[in-house]
Amino acid sequence: MDELVPGGNLPLPGGSLTLWVPGPFDVSALITNESGKVGGDADFVFYNQPTAPGARLRDDTLTIDPARLRTGAARVTVVISPADPGTPLGRLPAPTLHVTDTGGRPLTRFTPQRPQRETVLLLAELYRRGTGWKLRALGQGYADGLAGVARDFGVDIAEDAIPAPGRGAGAVGGAGSGASRPTPGTPPRPTTSSRPASASDPRRSASIPAPRTAPSGGPHHVSPTSPTPDRTDFLTLANSARADAGSPPVSLDPRLVSAAQAHAAGMAAAGHLGAESGDGTSVYQRVVRAGYAYLTIGEHLVSGPLTPAGFVDYCLRTEKARRTLLEREFTHTGLAQAVDPRSGDVFWTALWAKPSTARGLARTAEQVVELTNAERARAGLRALAVDPLLAAAAQAHSTDMVARAFYSHTSPDGSQPWDRAAAAVARRRTIGENIASGQRSAAEVVEGWMNSPGHRANILKPDFTHIGIGFAGGGQMGTYWTQLFGA
Repeated sequence: MDELVPGGNLPLPGGSLTLWVPGPFDVSALITNESGKVGGDADFVFYNQPTAPGARLRDDTLTIDPARLRTGAARVTVVISPADPGTPLGRLPAPTLHVTDTGGRPLTRFTPQRPQRETVLLLAELYRRGTGWKLRALGQGYADGLAGVARDFGVDIAEDAIPAPGRGAGAVGGAGSGASRPTPGTPPRPTTSSRPASASDPRRSASIPAPRTAPSGGPHHVSPTSPTPDRTDFLTLANSARADAGSPPVSLDPRLVSAAQAHAAGMAAAGHLGAESGDGTSVYQRVVRAGYAYLTIGEHLVSGPLTPAGFVDYCLRTEKARRTLLEREFTHTGLAQAVDPRSGDVFWTALWAKPSTARGLARTAEQVVELTNAERARAGLRALAVDPLLAAAAQAHSTDMVARAFYSHTSPDGSQPWDRAAAAVARRRTIGENIASGQRSAAEVVEGWMNSPGHRANILKPDFTHIGIGFAGGGQMGTYWTQLFGA
């Protein structure tokens, strides 16, 4: 059974599917067209309206039969909220989505990044791809309840049934988000909060949290006193493969080696692979703490091979691992191994990175602006001009999310996007913000934002005239992006 990460997707078999979220949660679903909007109020499946064509809700279990959905349905978004209304999800156990096929066989499960202040989470979506259907893990949070979610998807909600939002009614937290401050006199409208999902697996385009593998045959074991890997041999083999693929060589960086060693040791101590060690420290945090500020990063986390040659051979035989090893952008690498003294299993960490420079950071921001303006041009909208003050505020927010280990539109001190813009002396009448985490390139992050209704709405808002971009590497997710809009 596969376990999905945010942004990950899985082809689905034919027939009905059961989606189950145990715990103190209410489950609901929104059935939408290609446009991301419902066809009518009947497309909102929740406790007071538990059935729709092809969808049935019973307690905490949702049954979906894609073939029986109403005509024009292209997506089903699975939503959870606290069973006790108004309780922040951060006070409840972490939700886990379990998915089984028509015979009850497990297909996958997904546990998103733990929510904080959000009261609603878009957990996952089933979406049509060609003649089949796929499941995509989301983890998008809303701060103002089901009314805000439903309204964003086009459900008509009676005004007196909507809680009166405060100034920060835009979504917060989740895993990549959009928030917008309306013009004075206009009721705030919530927008989504998500790590944008795309068909190309946006969170980890250059990484493999790999299963335990051995280069051949069954599992291998070594003595806990196995020697340090020959990194020169590893570098020679890796650069030979890169040369064959037309990629420039990489060099060993002692900071990456140090971070790789600490992470491999953490995995060996815990006895399992993972981007986080048992103490919650991510491999990306280790890289930054070692003194390496990066613009882009990739990693191999593998258990099984006995030698650097076996490790490189594994990477070259596995599609995602091969893409990482051969990625042209990388200039530095680091390799380390550690042995679990209980089992003798060897845990490997290889890190690949390109250092952050003022010029590289500026070029990344330019690429995000160019791609954003290309989307606006396709929609017949004028291009956004770069505002250095908005850019300074956006960069400060991305840097702050890494430094203070949070992910939200709301900073730990309570400041909102418009507060940060004002602090940067960016005097704009209207402020909007998109954030995202985990994406490894400008193209990936913009594609993800455009695949999310709330983020897309900010990008294509006709009133916006200016933009600023922020990017920082590190934290739990590896990369943190901020788009700050102004008018």
